[in-house]
Amino acid sequence: MSETKIQSNKLLCGDAMSEMKKMEDASFDLIFTSPPYNMKTNVGGALATKCRSDLWKNPELLNGYESYGDDLPYPDYIEWQRECLQEMMRLIPEDGAIFYNHKYRIQKGKLLDRSEIIDGFPLRQIIIWSRSCGVNFNRNYFLPTYEVIFLIAKPQFKLRQGASGLGDVWTIPPEKKNPHPAPFPLELPLRAIGATNAKMVLDPFMGSGTTGVACSKLGVDFTGIEISQKYVDEARTRIQIHNQTGQERKSSSYTNCSKQ
Repeated sequence: MSETKIQSNKLLCGDAMSEMKKMEDASFDLIFTSPPYNMKTNVGGALATKCRSDLWKNPELLNGYESYGDDLPYPDYIEWQRECLQEMMRLIPEDGAIFYNHKYRIQKGKLLDRSEIIDGFPLRQIIIWSRSCGVNFNRNYFLPTYEVIFLIAKPQFKLRQGASGLGDVWTIPPEKKNPHPAPFPLELPLRAIGATNAKMVLDPFMGSGTTGVACSKLGVDFTGIEISQKYVDEARTRIQIHNQTGQERKSSSYTNCSKQ
């Protein structure tokens, strides 16, 4: 199989695994991504009960993503995500890292902490993304108000000088104005990427391009992969709009991303 040379700020429409397999080893300094959570297999909670709230009046995830159903059998989902992480590990150098955003779930009275996905990978730290809100009202357990970011790092990975002061609990409100069914806020990749020395970043589950917008703000080269052409077009538009506003491009922004 021929390998694809990475081009700066490139948006690829295709399957994450297929596209990553075309890329050369150690092509990226850093990967920041949030894969589909397989939420349509959820038993209980907002999706199953079709809960509505001020935060989530019309949960688009009830219909799945534009080009993906988000409803794999659980063993298949685990296998898929482990294969994706293995490929991501190949794409970063010995001083590289992966910020892998995911969400714990409670299914049939038991916590799924995603350890089945992460087991065997070099997990260095778990960052708590405190959203300070939620819609998964259920009398069987307390309302979940956070997600996690698994920092999976190779041996020589280090943060930028002073960035460790950001701590491991990040209080960032969720994104409310993005039409994508499962967006994360811009502040999340800004904080993570800005706390590193990365110059080339990959998001293999790009969605509407939030990681790409963050990279544009930080002056970092970006490659995104997304299976939906609709979301690729949305991502391209968002990144272009940001670039056209003439906002200052920053080589470092972790100090600017510490607002709570």
